[in-house]
Amino acid sequence: MTMKTTYLATMLTAASLWAGAGIAQDLPEGGTVAAEQAAEEEVRIAFLSFQNNPFWIPVTEGAMAAKDYLAEFNGTVDYVDLGDELSAEAVVSGIEAALAQQYDGIVVVPIFDGTARIINEATAEGVPVFSIIAEGAVPSDRLSFMGQDAIAAGEQIGEFIAEQMDGAGKLGVITGYFGATQHQMRMDGALDYLEANAPDIEVLGPFENRDKAESAYSLVQDMYTANPDLEMVYVTAGGPFGAAKAVQDLGLTGQVGVIGFDHTPDNMAYLETGEMVGLLDQAPFQQAFDSSVMLFNHLVTGAEVPELIKADGNLITPADVAK
Repeated sequence: MTMKTTYLATMLTAASLWAGAGIAQDLPEGGTVAAEQAAEEEVRIAFLSFQNNPFWIPVTEGAMAAKDYLAEFNGTVDYVDLGDELSAEAVVSGIEAALAQQYDGIVVVPIFDGTARIINEATAEGVPVFSIIAEGAVPSDRLSFMGQDAIAAGEQIGEFIAEQMDGAGKLGVITGYFGATQHQMRMDGALDYLEANAPDIEVLGPFENRDKAESAYSLVQDMYTANPDLEMVYVTAGGPFGAAKAVQDLGLTGQVGVIGFDHTPDNMAYLETGEMVGLLDQAPFQQAFDSSVMLFNHLVTGAEVPELIKADGNLITPADVAK
């Protein structure tokens, strides 16, 4: 890897939480949590996630790495694709199926309100649920949540935008899904910061791209047609590279900048060429791998899991890539 990935910001480090009992701990690059001991009987974990844009590739890779790793400890991780349309209904159906198949534990990206009920039902049945990446605003009885503080991430982006735009100009805002709690919080964090600290920045939108790069592409073209003085575009969720491609194809590199999330290859390519001016990471591979192993340890040894494990963002710019 050419760039160091961000590690989970928690005082409870992997070393202190999961000190091994003399077991070889050959972790994959990006994983930080080791299995404590082998299970006497097979432990089965269902890993439920989506596949609608490149962000989910490292999530899937993290789950697959956990599957390979835990196989040596009598653990099974089955990756379940919830589809390419994010919805509470898909999460509910996925958890219901996992319960019907009698999995011992579930890792899931619940992301929407409307998922707490089924998480509570699973917990009541003795099947712990580990939420990662993003969850709804309604509290649930999940074992733990591992992910970014979305409001704080939005504020970090908002401060960056204010600096890049010198406190004035037109900013286009594209969110992933209206109704997705994480997307809304990322947007609110940035816009609330700008309202308080850079009130001369005019916000266009927000618009919804449903995490689709092609939709972000069209939205940027439309925004620029109506606002040729557009200076920056903030994409709160999936598909920011589509917005960057629109900037490139319109010949606006260096004139209009795109800021978004995740150090995926598609996004990094446009960071290197200058259409993307900033990317904030959330360590998706590590979240997927570590949560699976932590859940396995909890099921096998009863190891305690922190209720909240934060993933701090690492915001990088073209200058960072050049270094």
